[in-house]
Amino acid sequence: MTIDQITLFAIFAGVFALLLWGRWRYDLVAFAALLVGVLSGVVPSDKAFSGFGHPATLVVALVLIISAGLVNSGAVHLITRSLVDSGRSLGKHITIMGATGAVLSAFMNNVAALALLMPVDLQTAKKAKRDPGLSLMPLSFATILGGMVTMIGTPPNIIIATIREDAFGTPFAMFDFAPVGIIAALAGLLFVATIGWRLIPRHDGEDGATDRFLDLAPYVAELTVPEDSKQIGQKLRELYAEAEKADVAILGMIRAGKRLYGTSANRVLRAGDILVLEATPEALDEFRNTLKLDFADSDRQERVEAAGEGLGLVEIVVTENSRIRGKTAMAIGLNWRRNSILMGISRQGRRIKKQVRRTEIRAGDILLLLTPSDSQAEITEWLGCLPLAERGLNVTQGEKTWLAIGLFGAAVAAASFGLVYLPIALGVVVGLYALTKIVPLSEVYTYVEWPVVVLLGSMIPLGQALEASGGTELIAGSIIGITEGMPAWVILTVLMVVTMTLSDVLNNTATTIVAAPVGIAMAASLDVSADPFLMAVAVAASCAFLTPIGHKNNTLILGPGGYRFGDYWRTGLPLEILIVAVSIPAILVFWPL
Repeated sequence: MTIDQITLFAIFAGVFALLLWGRWRYDLVAFAALLVGVLSGVVPSDKAFSGFGHPATLVVALVLIISAGLVNSGAVHLITRSLVDSGRSLGKHITIMGATGAVLSAFMNNVAALALLMPVDLQTAKKAKRDPGLSLMPLSFATILGGMVTMIGTPPNIIIATIREDAFGTPFAMFDFAPVGIIAALAGLLFVATIGWRLIPRHDGEDGATDRFLDLAPYVAELTVPEDSKQIGQKLRELYAEAEKADVAILGMIRAGKRLYGTSANRVLRAGDILVLEATPEALDEFRNTLKLDFADSDRQERVEAAGEGLGLVEIVVTENSRIRGKTAMAIGLNWRRNSILMGISRQGRRIKKQVRRTEIRAGDILLLLTPSDSQAEITEWLGCLPLAERGLNVTQGEKTWLAIGLFGAAVAAASFGLVYLPIALGVVVGLYALTKIVPLSEVYTYVEWPVVVLLGSMIPLGQALEASGGTELIAGSIIGITEGMPAWVILTVLMVVTMTLSDVLNNTATTIVAAPVGIAMAASLDVSADPFLMAVAVAASCAFLTPIGHKNNTLILGPGGYRFGDYWRTGLPLEILIVAVSIPAILVFWPL
C-alpha cells in the first residue's frame, strides 16, 4: 500500500467518523477534508475545486431550481390534486409516492423523477402537518430502486451494457435488467413503506406538527371571479368540494359591494363576484390556481403584475407605529402607490365584517400582501410593519403550468435518448424558466442548497484521488484474493457487498467502471458466465443508501428533509442487506452461472 493510499484511507475514515458524530456541519467537514487532501499532496492543487464544476454537483443545483419552477408554475399542484391525499396514512402515502417514483425512474433519469416528485411530497407534508423527513428518504430510495429496472433508468446500467459490448460483442438490451431489477425494487418498496420510514431519526421539533411550518391563524381573504371563468353559472355551494380539498373555508361572497354571507350558498356566480374565504396562504394560492380565480379586479391585478418580474406573497405584522394602523388599504392607496394588493387579514379572535381592502387595520393584525417579488422589503418598510419569518410563499403561475412541464419533459426525453447531455439539458431548462419568469431571475440562486453543493464539490476530488492512486483497484484485487476457493454464489455476494460499499463513498459511475472489470475477471477465473457478475455490479452500484453522497438523489433530499449525514444508514443498511438477499437468488435464476 502506497503513502498516498494510506493518506486517503485515513482522510476518508476521519471524514466519516466526524460526519457520523454529527458535531460539526457536513459541508465544513467535507471542505476541511479537501484542504487536508490538497495540503498533504494526495489531491493535486489544480484539481482541488474540480468537484464544484463536476456534472453531479451541477445536476443537484439545477434540479433544485427546476423543482422550484415546477412548484411556481402549478405543476406540483396538478400532480398533488390527482395523486396525493394528505389524509392518507404515512405508510399508504409512501407506498403510492414510492411506486409512482419507481415507475417514472424506470423510463426517465431517476434524478429527474425525484425532481418532479420531491416538491409534491413536500407540499403533502405541509398539508398533513407532518415532518417531510419521514417521507423524502423513502421517496429517494424508491426512485433509486426503480432506476434498476431498465437500461436507461440509471447510469450504472448504461455503463454495464457498454462494458459487456466491449468485452463480448453484444450489450445488454433495454429490459434485460428488468427481472432482477423488478424483484429488488418491489422488495425495497415494501420495506421502506412498512418498516424503513420508522427507522428514520427525528430531530428537534419533530413530534406532532413539525416546527418547519409556522402555525398561524388562517387569513380572511378574497378572490375574484374573472370574466372568462368556468365557474360562472355555477352555484357557490358547488365550489365547496374543491375548497375542502384545498383546506379552504368559503365564508360567503360580495356582489356589487354587498356582503352575501349566510344566504349566498345557492347564489349563481357571476363575473366580478368576490369570494370571501378563510385559508392559509398556501391553501389560498392552491384554490386560486385550481379554479383560475383572480387576486382582485382586473385593473388592480394588472398594475401589480406589470410592476416587477414576478409576484410574491409576503406576511407582515402591524405595529402601533405602522402607517396603515387605523386606516384601510384603500385609504392609504396601497395599490396605486405601491403596486400591492391586500390579499387577507389574520385577526385572531376577532371577526372581519367588511370587505378586506375596506377593513380598518389594527395593531397586531397580520396582513397577507401580494407584491412584486423584488419590492417586498421596500413595501414592508414603507408600511412601517414587521416581516414574519420567511415561509417560502410563492404565487402559483397557473397559466405556465404546461409550459413548465413541457420544457422539463423535453429535457428529460432528450437526455434519456442521448441527444443532449443531462446537465446541459437541465441547464437549458433553468435558463428558459428564468426567461419566462417561471423562476424570477432574482430568486434563482435562493433555491440552491449551498451546503449540499459544498459537500459534493469537496468529496468528489477526494473520490477521484482514491481512484487515481489505485486505492479502488487495491480493494477490488483484495476481493479476488480473499474469495479464492469459495463457491461461486459466495463470491458473487462478496462482489455485491464490496461494490455497494464503494458506491456509498464514490460516485456510482466510478464504482461501476472499477467493479465491472473485476466481475468479469472473477467469472473468468471460475470459468463461468460473466453476466451474473455484471448484473450483481449493476444492482449494487445503484443501491447506495448509507450516505447522502453515494447517490445524487440522496444528496438532493439532504437539505429539504432536514437530515444529518448519519441518518441514512439507519434505514439504508437493512435495505442494502435486503437487496443483496433477494438479488443473489434472482440473479442465479435469471442469469445462471
